[in-house]
Amino acid sequence: MFNQGNKMTEEQENLKDQEETVEENTESEKKENQPLFTIRELLEAGAHFGHRKMRWNPKMAQYIYGTRNGIHIIDLTQTAILMKEAVRILREVAKKNGKILFVCTKKQGAQSIQKLAEENNQFYVNHKWLGGMLTNWKTISQSIKKIRYIESQLNDGENKILKKEQIVLNKQKEKLLDNLGGIKSMGNLPDLLFVVDTVKESLAIHEAKSLGIPVMAIVDTNSDPDIIDYPIPGNDDSIKAIELYCRIINDSLKDIKVVRTEKKPVSQTKKKASESKKIIKKPSLKKENKKEETTTKENKESTEKTEE
Repeated sequence: MFNQGNKMTEEQENLKDQEETVEENTESEKKENQPLFTIRELLEAGAHFGHRKMRWNPKMAQYIYGTRNGIHIIDLTQTAILMKEAVRILREVAKKNGKILFVCTKKQGAQSIQKLAEENNQFYVNHKWLGGMLTNWKTISQSIKKIRYIESQLNDGENKILKKEQIVLNKQKEKLLDNLGGIKSMGNLPDLLFVVDTVKESLAIHEAKSLGIPVMAIVDTNSDPDIIDYPIPGNDDSIKAIELYCRIINDSLKDIKVVRTEKKPVSQTKKKASESKKIIKKPSLKKENKKEETTTKENKESTEKTEE
């Protein structure tokens, strides 16, 4: 009887464990199946508002639902479909530890783009797109090295810098960080470019296309969707709309851990010490050889004189 009671309790515990695992699986499945956004959220954010009729691009006709008060209305059903596809591609790139460069230099989306990139260990440009930021990567990498050099000088306790020099170095550092702070640790070219406002960021798109980097972009009614690999029709001027796009992408990428390995820059004092050691060794050996040669010559001359 006692053994039967123990068996019953064991069976009950096993059933409870099975029920708990089933509940956990169903909860995880529900979370996965939950939509990242709804068309109502897009409507509330104003993602359906385009530009005036006069400013439209005829190539965007396939994504336009209609007009209201002389303003084009974007078809949000297509926006939802293309946004889901874009999220899937972004997840694939992030899973492969790929580099995504988010670009939005307009004030409406500068902060939200920076927050999105930093939270997902990616890269951004939100101040100004410098010409040749992708096509002339060698010069950009040199200016990034300059940032690290200035930081090492300012942080090095052994290197004594005057206050005036510190002010000048800090100003140089701020200017460089405004333009290159978001790509300082990128290392090389990105695997994907995500752009808000294709008209304003046309130079960035042109550079990416020339290098074969795929481009994903929010496409408004004044944009050309043919030059974009993964277009997402939507309003690119509304702050709420840009925040919603960033929130959708952030929610899709937050469960993926992207690991970046950055090389630690060698301090300038150590470099100077090693260089000085190398420089001192070479001339010292030459001087010793010269001294030996002169002494041998003097000895030969003295012996010749004695023989005479």
